[in-house]
Amino acid sequence: MSSRYSEVYESWKKDPERFWSEAAADIDWFSSWTQIFDKDRGVYGRWFVGATCNTCYNCLDRHIEKGRADQTALIYDSPITGRKKSFTYAELKAEVVALAAVMQDHGIGKGDRVIIYMPMVPEAVFSMLACARIGAIHSVVFGGFAAKELATRIDDCKPKLVLAASCGIEPGRIVGYKPLLDQAIELSAAKPESCIILQREEQPCELVPRRDFDYREAVGAAMSAGRDVACIPVAATDPLYVLYTSGTTGRPKGVVRDNGGHMVMLKWTMWNEFGVKPGEAFWAASDVGWVVGHSYIVFAPLLHGCTSILFEGKPVGTPDASVFWRIIAEYGVVALFTAPTAFRAIKRDDPGGEQIRNHDLSRFRTLFLAGERADPETVKWAEEKLGVPVIDHWWQTETGAPISQNPVGLGQLPVKYGSPGVPMPGYDVRIVDDAGHEIEKGTFGNVVIKLPLPPGALPTLWQADQRFREAYLEEFPGYYKTADAGFIDEDGYLFIMARTDDIINVAGHRLSTGAMEEVIAEHPDVAECAVVGIADAMKGQAPCGFVVLNAGVKRDMAEIEREVVAMVRERIGPVAAFRLVVPVKRLPKTRSGKILRATMQKIADKEAWTMPATIDDPAILNEITVALNERGLGI
Repeated sequence: MSSRYSEVYESWKKDPERFWSEAAADIDWFSSWTQIFDKDRGVYGRWFVGATCNTCYNCLDRHIEKGRADQTALIYDSPITGRKKSFTYAELKAEVVALAAVMQDHGIGKGDRVIIYMPMVPEAVFSMLACARIGAIHSVVFGGFAAKELATRIDDCKPKLVLAASCGIEPGRIVGYKPLLDQAIELSAAKPESCIILQREEQPCELVPRRDFDYREAVGAAMSAGRDVACIPVAATDPLYVLYTSGTTGRPKGVVRDNGGHMVMLKWTMWNEFGVKPGEAFWAASDVGWVVGHSYIVFAPLLHGCTSILFEGKPVGTPDASVFWRIIAEYGVVALFTAPTAFRAIKRDDPGGEQIRNHDLSRFRTLFLAGERADPETVKWAEEKLGVPVIDHWWQTETGAPISQNPVGLGQLPVKYGSPGVPMPGYDVRIVDDAGHEIEKGTFGNVVIKLPLPPGALPTLWQADQRFREAYLEEFPGYYKTADAGFIDEDGYLFIMARTDDIINVAGHRLSTGAMEEVIAEHPDVAECAVVGIADAMKGQAPCGFVVLNAGVKRDMAEIEREVVAMVRERIGPVAAFRLVVPVKRLPKTRSGKILRATMQKIADKEAWTMPATIDDPAILNEITVALNERGLGI
């Protein structure tokens, strides 16, 4: 069908307030707004001022009232532990209400902060919704974060309560959460009054008397007593949660998400952008500790009346590269949202896509990729093997939903490889030079967004308005700085080529590492790659390409290196000065799949570096050091 995108985008540009007012009709409000947008509130304005609402009510209660009580709301599938469990909307509400009652018993009410430190278990979802039900502000800290990182978040948001699990389970190892939590509380100046601990049978823990309480014991008692907790009305502009950006140093940046605008935006995206209908199964293969998990495991699918999948596993190794296909087939998933890294791992282990053929994917319609730039070769591989549209899209923790998409619900536009699509309603994306002047189409520059940001985007940082201004608004007045670099082509498609700190300067030429990675990824023997700029006495910086080869490749590495260098020289030009390829077994990544390029660059340049708090496997950095040493570049 023809796309309605241009018509819808223009209707937003013509009258943003009317556009979002109409979108807000899909949310149940306790009282309506006095102003749709008040430009004088907050740092750059606030949405749905004067309205009251409750996010938990919109995710659960209203669906039950309208006939979805017996529909499956949440499916937990853990190939790591072998456990599976489904919850209907009514069963999910019962769990949430009981936990909300327990939280109230611990003195938690509207505006209080609660840290959630859990792995991918249903209780993490219950905790987020229970906080929303009683007006508490939750802050999910990625499970397994080091004690020091957890302590900085405790000190910043000052929670009265921590909801945690005794442990997390990774392939081949158990990560004890409780010792990390105890150490974090010891390190922090702000001491939580109590902790509710979910005991996992793989590694139970000791409870601290008068501070720690058993989750199942307390929630079970509340259920047995038939406790009921009503949804507490909160202002649309009240915070729903604070989410700290990953990989921070020093005091972390707490991204604030409000209740009203957040619901309006997420509900709108589920059909218009993702093309998913109420009642269908939607799967975001992320973690609740990241923004994707907040938006598209918990809130958006439940706001829309979908069935959401909570997956405790990995794309490979639990048990193999077929696990995604098993989940899609078993639960009738119509759309999967995951990171490009996941598909590069699957492609590396099963380059021919043989395991896909063993599963019935007849109900599967669309694959969405985000979290890191989707290189064209990975997109083409997924298209060929799955036979469905593969949609790259781009957004940030700060925005909470896509900035740029190929909107399936509005009618898919032609795919342009390397582009995450076109700007979505709410986002007036511009490309400017370093002085803030808009530059012509097709020219590489800083990606910025004209203010105001739309509903659902961060209104500020937690208790840090001035820091928000300095970090995002001051460099380019009138715009939000994305800290990404790229260009917009003549058709209005956006190309995100790199974070601005991934732009390297080779003999005075500003070059995108993303563009080089795109070329290298086209080599048939390369599974994935990362390019960083390393110090060069003559040119200032020179690009260094780290490559992981596909499984089973037996060719001489020197020959592959010559081919890769020739490809970059042909496609980007001699100006790139690309001559160095370093083979590695794997790339260091965060647990959300982002490649740790900055750390790799520091190792190569013999600079001091610290272990990233979010790293998936610290041993990989030693492998990078060894590989560089073998090329005469390491320490």
